[in-house]
Amino acid sequence: MENKRIIVTGGAGYIGSHTCVELIEQGYEPVIVDNFCNSSLDNVDAIEKITGFRPKVYETDITKNLSTVFKLSNILAVIHFAGLKAVGESCEKPMEYLRVNVGGTVNLLEHMNQANVKKIVFSSSATVYGDINPVPFVETMPRSAVNPYGSSKIICEDVIQIACKYQNVKAVALRYFNPINSHDSGLLPEKPIGRPNNIFPIIELSASKRRIMSVFGNDYDTPDGTCVRDYIHVCDLAIGHIKALEYLDKIDNGIFEAINLGTGRGMSVLQLIKGYEKAKKTNVFFEYAERRQGDIAVSYADASKAKKALGWKTKRKPI
Repeated sequence: MENKRIIVTGGAGYIGSHTCVELIEQGYEPVIVDNFCNSSLDNVDAIEKITGFRPKVYETDITKNLSTVFKLSNILAVIHFAGLKAVGESCEKPMEYLRVNVGGTVNLLEHMNQANVKKIVFSSSATVYGDINPVPFVETMPRSAVNPYGSSKIICEDVIQIACKYQNVKAVALRYFNPINSHDSGLLPEKPIGRPNNIFPIIELSASKRRIMSVFGNDYDTPDGTCVRDYIHVCDLAIGHIKALEYLDKIDNGIFEAINLGTGRGMSVLQLIKGYEKAKKTNVFFEYAERRQGDIAVSYADASKAKKALGWKTKRKPI
């Protein structure tokens, strides 16, 4: 493989591993940096089985010294996934989320600057829109946050913008919504370490009768009382990162762009459950629980900028 190297922090994780597959299929060489706190070498094995290429892996924390990684030649860009990502947990451990997410991003940008790597695609989040904006969310809306996870993403965007202004970096922050599902091969299912936080593996556990799913809140101002989210197939999301890399080649250094990745449609938790039951011909066992701290009622994207700037739109059904 030609050395078109892309450093992928968190590349052995759920979204990162799917993006590595897409990178390889598009002729890039991903280099994975991961501490495996919520990922597995099994995903690296799966990447190799799917593509025939095994990425080089550096097992280290994003907050640690990354000099060895950046000594590699032909590093074209960085895709930055690594970080903590559970909304509820962030309310319990706010300083840990700032230390890892913000501190890790600062550390990464410092090493990029030392190695003269000037392009980064950042894994941001729809949580930056908070609860002050009407849906659909548009990139020009004011940012807010109702939980420390969202706050950490806002601060990371600001830190990256400083790097763009003063270190001549060019960056795309992909504000994506709720990724679900997995690669068609079945080799990259979402397998969180410990108790899952994302909804799809929780639904799958419930359908297999290994746990009863908690639906947090049934009294929101939505059609059925449950939260509404923009669920996007993870393979579409992975392709969005490739499109963002290509977009970086078209813009000048010093530019920062925020771009939503979503379907532009909202689906409630109950609708998602019923859709899964229909698709899999099974039952999902759930019970209602109190609202979860840090959740908002409705979140879905205006994805028109992604279509215009990146030439990207979703092609797969979430379930």
